[in-house]
Amino acid sequence: MEVSINIIKQGRHVLVAACDLNLLGKTLKFGKINFEVRRNFYGGSIVNVEEAVNLIKQGTSVNLVGPMIVKRVIEAGLIHPQAVLDISGIPHAQIMKL
Repeated sequence: MEVSINIIKQGRHVLVAACDLNLLGKTLKFGKINFEVRRNFYGGSIVNVEEAVNLIKQGTSVNLVGPMIVKRVIEAGLIHPQAVLDISGIPHAQIMKL
């Protein structure tokens, strides 16, 4: 299973954006809201899900979209299942390390 992951470093801040590869470039609809899984934000390296989880652990701010990556991050104990939002049946989660 493959994930698209983009890592942006600025000083001590590390932003990690990751999505299931099949969602890259898609638009999810939630009522009047269009949530775009933009290539310029989520697009980057294509890695397997385990490598993605290891990279996510390094992030100070993390954005996740997709059932596969969100499930693995929950299993790794990095987010609580109740912190996951559902957008058109697709899980979305954020992590902020303070």
